[in-house]
Amino acid sequence: VQLVESGGGLVQPGGSLRLSCAASGFSLDYYAVGWFRQAPGKEREGVSCINRRDANTSYADSVKGRFTISRENGKNTVYLQMNSLKPEDTAVYYCATAPDICRSNNYEYHYWGQGTQVNVSS
Repeated sequence: VQLVESGGGLVQPGGSLRLSCAASGFSLDYYAVGWFRQAPGKEREGVSCINRRDANTSYADSVKGRFTISRENGKNTVYLQMNSLKPEDTAVYYCATAPDICRSNNYEYHYWGQGTQVNVSS
């Protein structure tokens, strides 16, 4: 059972990145998938989430209108498209799974990836 994030890197303010969260050893079809981020010296915070069945999505206020979460079940992958990136988006981004629906608390997410670093800087 493994989640692997990829797609991070260095981008200038205003730029875009697409993060991927690929699962192996289990199917994401049965889980809600959330994206989280943690900047140095700060707590891990929820960024976005997508439900299992109805694909309802949610976003933190700080990323609404700029980030889009989507899932491609045939590839067992969830994506986070990040546009109009700002320096304050700099963080390690993690994906994690919860049964069926998005949850309010980090501890309700059971499987976590190792993270991918996103740096937004000129």
